[in-house]
Amino acid sequence: MSTNLDNIIPARDDAFNSIRAEYSDMLKNQLSKGNNGLVKYKYITFSIEADSLAAAKARLARIETDVLNNFKVLGVAARPMTGYDRLKVLHGVFHPEGEPFSFDWAWLAPSGLSTKDFIAPPSFRFGEGRTFRMGRKIGAVSFLQILAPELNDRILSDILDLETGVIVNLHIRSIDQSEAIKTIKRKITDLDKMKIEEQKKAVRSGYDMDIIPSDLATFGSEAKNLLQDLQSRNERMFLLTFLVANMADTKRKLENDVFAAAGIAQKYNCALTRLDYQQEAGLLSCVPIGKNLVPIQRGLTTSSTAIFIPFITQELFQTGEALYYGLNALSNNMILCDRKQLKNPNGLILGTPGSGKSFAAKREMTNAFLITDDDIIICDPEAEYFSLVQRLGGQVIRLSPTGKGIDGKPQYVNPMDINLNYSEDDSPLALKSDFILSLCELVIGGKEGLQPVDKTVIDRAVRNVYRAYLADPDPAKMPVLGDLYNELLQQPEPEAARIAAALELYVSGSLNVFNHRTNVELSNRLVCFDIKQLGKQLKKLGMLIVQDQVWNRVTVNRAEKKATRYYM
Repeated sequence: MSTNLDNIIPARDDAFNSIRAEYSDMLKNQLSKGNNGLVKYKYITFSIEADSLAAAKARLARIETDVLNNFKVLGVAARPMTGYDRLKVLHGVFHPEGEPFSFDWAWLAPSGLSTKDFIAPPSFRFGEGRTFRMGRKIGAVSFLQILAPELNDRILSDILDLETGVIVNLHIRSIDQSEAIKTIKRKITDLDKMKIEEQKKAVRSGYDMDIIPSDLATFGSEAKNLLQDLQSRNERMFLLTFLVANMADTKRKLENDVFAAAGIAQKYNCALTRLDYQQEAGLLSCVPIGKNLVPIQRGLTTSSTAIFIPFITQELFQTGEALYYGLNALSNNMILCDRKQLKNPNGLILGTPGSGKSFAAKREMTNAFLITDDDIIICDPEAEYFSLVQRLGGQVIRLSPTGKGIDGKPQYVNPMDINLNYSEDDSPLALKSDFILSLCELVIGGKEGLQPVDKTVIDRAVRNVYRAYLADPDPAKMPVLGDLYNELLQQPEPEAARIAAALELYVSGSLNVFNHRTNVELSNRLVCFDIKQLGKQLKKLGMLIVQDQVWNRVTVNRAEKKATRYYM
């Protein structure tokens, strides 16, 4: 199934459809690098032996609950299949050309047919020893010979990544722990017996009795290590049958597909061997009905069997207003995510210098601008987002010591601006007082910061300054930093004079850019605060003021039920 990206970035009635088309082309190019166009289905079938159908159903229900809970712990989405779902899966296996599945349980009684009649292919042919035919397809079933002493968890992933028609089936049967230990002990006894016979033979022949075949020594040590794992390391014993079924349109294509799969097996020191004269049993064993007709098994411990768990990568491919965040490092699939739908929508871009952090931020801003209706607010300490904002028709507010904006006209942001819609729960004045306290703490500096008396004086002065505005919320009566300065001078405490002296630089000094009422309109959905000209000593103060202005903007948008993204 292919993924269509044309509907992810639909055209809109604005001047940016050309950018949307270019961005869509980029996404399609990235899509082709991964396997997002392919859908892989993974099924698990568990079966038991019981005395009656009722007992089997009860035990299967308990096993199903345990399996689903374990998948949930792994973070894997799993659900039980209905009878219709199982028939549809079997139909898909027997009709690899993609013939649609039509079935209803109500059709069985009137027609006299069984479920097999609805899933059976047009024909089967198992006359050849190494291949079979199913309809117009030709196929071959092989089994994996595990020869490597250590397995890599990438072997299954690489086989599943083959862009061919392939069915991978693993039959895993657990062995009772006590029976497994007895079997290993019997094998060790047999090896010891063979070792003694070889030593007797050596004595009769007149050479050193310690010289025994290397196979006996190797197998003996491995058997003892396996016994130790079962007895003291909480390992269990499993019997594994690994089958791979390839299907193609022509025999040449089939041989190439089998050769590619065999190459992957050889890469991990294993062998993919064709099932000679067992193709019918192999095909039926590849059907997810929990029946293994191929008696070729390999004993593995729990840790070795876990290598074949097919959930080794986590994909993130959401739809809707999902943004592009790059490619999965393991699968090369696209990462599309809508952070507003996640448990925590916040994001952080980390990387070494020159690794592309700013580019990643610009890409996300552009993507959000083209796809969503969200507001994008940028705090730009290096003046590097001006070109992007200008191209997207956004607004750039340059905060500089001279107060001049991009066009040479004065641009001011008043840190004393208050929004009466700050919060539905907290008092707007209390929140504003907290911001002014943080502002004064940055201005005063020092290791100890503001003392309790300083905070009391500032809080009292803030309430006095806003009293007239709260009585009559007229924008012309909005306080400025100079009003707070004058109010502090009127307080009797000596701490008030010290705080006022620290604010004098920003009120009547050379950095009085913050002692003006706001004259910029934040109506644009893309706003960039350029604070580079403020200098290094004012960067923290400037960003704090920008955050306060952003909060003013966000509260208005919250009332309008509009989402906002932050880029600070």
